[in-house]
Amino acid sequence: MSADPDAGPDIEAEPKDDVDIESDHDSDIGTANTMQARSSESRIKLWATMRGNRLLITVLLAVGFFLGFVIVGELFIPNFESTIHSDSMISYMFSTMISAIITGTTLVVTISQIVISQENGPLGDQRQRMSNTMDFREYTEEMIDSPAPADPSAFLREIISATDRRAKILRDAIADNGNDELRAEVDEFTESLIENAEEVRNELEGASFGSFEVLNAALNYNYGIKIFQVERIANDHPEDLTDEDMAILDGLKSTLSMFGPAREHIKTLYFQWALMDLSQMILYAAVPALLVAGSMLGFFSGLSLPNTTFGVSDTTLVVGAALTITLIPFLLLISYIARVATAAKRTLAMGPLVLRESQR
Repeated sequence: MSADPDAGPDIEAEPKDDVDIESDHDSDIGTANTMQARSSESRIKLWATMRGNRLLITVLLAVGFFLGFVIVGELFIPNFESTIHSDSMISYMFSTMISAIITGTTLVVTISQIVISQENGPLGDQRQRMSNTMDFREYTEEMIDSPAPADPSAFLREIISATDRRAKILRDAIADNGNDELRAEVDEFTESLIENAEEVRNELEGASFGSFEVLNAALNYNYGIKIFQVERIANDHPEDLTDEDMAILDGLKSTLSMFGPAREHIKTLYFQWALMDLSQMILYAAVPALLVAGSMLGFFSGLSLPNTTFGVSDTTLVVGAALTITLIPFLLLISYIARVATAAKRTLAMGPLVLRESQR
């Protein structure tokens, strides 16, 4: 780092400041790539909101609610059995659940209609969608020098492989450059990119669309900060880079930029797929939930269960189990929307914009 020429020959920056600035500069190049490394959230939270199977998450939520209900009923409400039969508590509880299930199911049907409406439109709009899709595929084929795959995971792998190849070309082109700082920056940057590309390609291998595996792997490719690094290297060392070097950097930047819209398109398709899955599952779960709620309302309001199971009142167990079953549609909604909302939050910005404090 050189001193300011206008400050005079006797004025130098303090050594400590030089070290701090250089350290920050190096940390920018080595920014974490994977979703886990980029966030400060625990693995358990990421698994629960993103990676875990949604049906398994729903079951765990249901089990947690049931156990919580039983514990509260047994430990904190000693007269729970008499309370549940007094003041029409059963009737109030499950009549409310019937209304909630019907309202929630109607809401889900509305969500499905919104998703379906996005696919409808006049012929001109459909033709424009097709034209935009084919233009993007043709540009991608020029970039990867091969036909663009039809499978979403293979399509993303080809783009990532293209960034990997161009990063290696950049590293080889700068290998003989006389600027040691430039060579060190490019080596660190390309090493990080190549390592990240290999990791994501392995995750995409065999991943099928419809599951979260494709989008989860795509989120682990931190393309935005890589675009920024390409721009920064070109801006910081214009005098040390030849026209050929600049062309290689521009090519790498273009390839990285293609990953953004490709990932966003696949993310949109996955969101639509997931919301339709959610709608179907809630509709399926609504029928047994209504049956249980109606049965409790019609048959259990005056029924007394004096026995216990494992030291727990049967009344508490039956009411807790019935209430849990009626909540299944809502728990499904929680598990699916948690994933969709988290993925959407992590991909709000397209391109080299850093929204997370941990990445600044």
